[in-house]
Amino acid sequence: MPPPETGKSRLAYVDWMRGLACLLMFQTHCYDSWLSPAARQGRFFMYSQLGGTFPAPLFLFLTGISFALVTEKLRQKNLPAAQIARTTILRGAEIFAYGLLFRVQEYVVSWGWAPKSDLVRVDVLNTIGLSMMLMGILCWLVLAMLPSSEMWGQPPSAVLPGAARQGISASQVRLALVVTAAGTALLISLLTPPLWTTWRPRWLPWPLESYINGVHNLGTPQAWMFPVFPWTAFAFAGLAVGFILQSQWARAQEPRAFFSLGLAGSLLIEFARWLDAQPRQLYSVEDYWHTSPSFFLIRVGMLLVILTASYGWCRWGAGQWGFSPVILLGQASLLVYWVHIEFVYGRVSILPKHAMGIGGASAGLLVISLAMLALAYVRTRMKGRGAEVLAWLRRTPARA
Repeated sequence: MPPPETGKSRLAYVDWMRGLACLLMFQTHCYDSWLSPAARQGRFFMYSQLGGTFPAPLFLFLTGISFALVTEKLRQKNLPAAQIARTTILRGAEIFAYGLLFRVQEYVVSWGWAPKSDLVRVDVLNTIGLSMMLMGILCWLVLAMLPSSEMWGQPPSAVLPGAARQGISASQVRLALVVTAAGTALLISLLTPPLWTTWRPRWLPWPLESYINGVHNLGTPQAWMFPVFPWTAFAFAGLAVGFILQSQWARAQEPRAFFSLGLAGSLLIEFARWLDAQPRQLYSVEDYWHTSPSFFLIRVGMLLVILTASYGWCRWGAGQWGFSPVILLGQASLLVYWVHIEFVYGRVSILPKHAMGIGGASAGLLVISLAMLALAYVRTRMKGRGAEVLAWLRRTPARA
């Protein structure tokens, strides 16, 4: 068995994948905002937008993995299921509030030309927060219904000798969480096509329906929104994977566990392609690129392959050789997401919109990437040192 690794090195692949998502997001947004209509006609823009299909699934998938890690740590502290749920759901509510605040900021910055409907637009931050709250509810339901949940939060001396035998083991609890999370992801994916078409909840006000299918105020579901269906399914898929990675087998044989996940991802891709090629289809109406369960399975398979590759790169490759700009971006992903939007799409865009060639837009992309890397570096260095910086600022005038 290999020697145990530190928590930092074990989770480097998570930050590296987040950093990769940030880079893909930068290039997608920059080229979408700055390329001229003529520059959008070639394959370059097509491949750029194809790369843009990965950031949101990556962010949500990694949210699920991180959520599983946090839940597992809270379980190991013997906290009761209700307290675990309260902690995780409140964190999800905080992210959701950030999403609402981000929309308010965007509206204020764009005062005069942004429609008021933008205030309730369903963006990826909103969906990440909602996903965390939904995952918290799911974990609470599973943990609260299991026999062993009655012993959580109790010290070992408070548990009677026969009580442990009446409950179930930690591995069984984890298996229940894996199966429930994976089943929820699949259920969300299966419900997406009808909720976008024949089962649309038209009776809801459009701001609420928009969280179901991204209809916004345009009458039909919009592909550029991030509604619960199907996007939260990626978070639940990540939740299942996260609990798998916390199993004793995965911890003892980590490389084999990640290789198995990558292999499972490859098989899932081939299975989804075979499923889509069948003459009989489950739905009479579906949008393959946005609502199809087959395409969802393909993307989950690709996420598993990327997860395995990221782990290998960080463990045996150059992922952690000295300074890693990708990991640094991943550690400040929320901040760089928030800030770069203004310099790409906002009024303070560093380049004129829809007026640049590929070369000019690429130069702007490089500037944005380096600026966000510098911002991530400052944020990482200053994190946890607020009191120290404040004391230094107070001393400076006195010395002057």
